[in-house]
Amino acid sequence: MIFDIIKRSLSSPRVLISVEDLFTNAEGSRMPDVDAMSLTASIARRVVDSCGICALAMDDVDERMVLSLDYGKCIGCGHCIEAGEGAFFIAGRILCGVDRQSLVRRWDVESGTEIVSDEVAMTDDANQIRSIVGRALNIRQVDGGSCNGCEAEIGALSNPYYDLERFGIHFVASPKHADMLLVTGPITRNMAEAVKRTYEATPSPKLVVAVGACGCSGGIFAQSPEVVGGVDSVIPVDTFIPGCPPTAAMLLTGILQTLRTNRISPLRRN
Repeated sequence: MIFDIIKRSLSSPRVLISVEDLFTNAEGSRMPDVDAMSLTASIARRVVDSCGICALAMDDVDERMVLSLDYGKCIGCGHCIEAGEGAFFIAGRILCGVDRQSLVRRWDVESGTEIVSDEVAMTDDANQIRSIVGRALNIRQVDGGSCNGCEAEIGALSNPYYDLERFGIHFVASPKHADMLLVTGPITRNMAEAVKRTYEATPSPKLVVAVGACGCSGGIFAQSPEVVGGVDSVIPVDTFIPGCPPTAAMLLTGILQTLRTNRISPLRRN
């Protein structure tokens, strides 16, 4: 029987997600997007009231009614889509591997337009490590108190469909060998010191990526007395990958986006 399985596997077409299909792909994340032209004041108030995690908020900015959506808090529960009367729908693409500010989108409800803000520049360490790692990157994954949902998606990165190593990216067992820390979960009080020591043990320059809603903001556990907060409440963070959990495609997109530069990229082939 095992030989039949091998025979079928070898005769099947090769399945490997392409880079074009990979970037910003959020299919399966259940996270929302917004049709700004369909927004009304009543819909905006209703979706804000429906959001139990407070990822949605309404503010008056220069006498304008502004709706904001924080993907760093969003867990993809779908309540806003149910209450949104078509103005909210499941997102096909979401930015990953960006700064914290870029995870917050805003819309002018009255004009039905999105308010676009400038992207914040990366840290000096982030720019320096890009010029060093070239086509190779070693990642140490750190669990600061995760439910293991993000870890399940991270494990999928090594399968033949996503094939992380085709980009020259590898997971390592020690932070002393790492260029990047991929940190999951809200940082619990019991793990805060361990996360700090892991960060200190990682040689500079280094990159830190906060993973999932919990890593970005503390998620649904943010108000727990046993939780310190998101990853950036304990160590400096360069970029964030939203989701609860983020899909494997979002994770890989976020890692590659963090590394992307005009000079050197793991996607470049000589």
